[in-house]
Amino acid sequence: MQLTEKETTVIKDLQTQEKTCVEKYRFYEKSANDNQLKQLFHQLGDDEQEHFDSLGQLLKGEIPKVGATTTGTEGFTPTATYSSGDNSEEKKHDEFLCTDSIATEKLVSSTYNTDLFQFAATNVRKLLNHIQTEEQNHAEMIYKYKTANGMA
Repeated sequence: MQLTEKETTVIKDLQTQEKTCVEKYRFYEKSANDNQLKQLFHQLGDDEQEHFDSLGQLLKGEIPKVGATTTGTEGFTPTATYSSGDNSEEKKHDEFLCTDSIATEKLVSSTYNTDLFQFAATNVRKLLNHIQTEEQNHAEMIYKYKTANGMA
């Protein structure tokens, strides 16, 4: 598949966002206090790396197969580490990481929503839509963690 110059630019921009997400989740994984949150950030970082790699395949003219969404929210049921009355610095720190991550996921999802309309190829649009859905699921998983831990 041959990408236009405009399509190539859009994919490179999306890749930059994905790289930033990978780096952010790796940093947040190290920074989080709660082990459950560390694991969530690790999983999300892996997902973002897959997105980055898929976009790299597109730049090479290959279209990755779109399977089922790998990050579903149905089976994600976080347990409470913090109580709703806990005002510890650790909880406040983890809450900040979560809130910032949700804001990032909203931005990235919105960007995919806009950028996928730059492509005529249905299979490319399906891939970008698939990634967008996973970004939305990431935000939902973080929100579920916040809710379980009295942060929402």
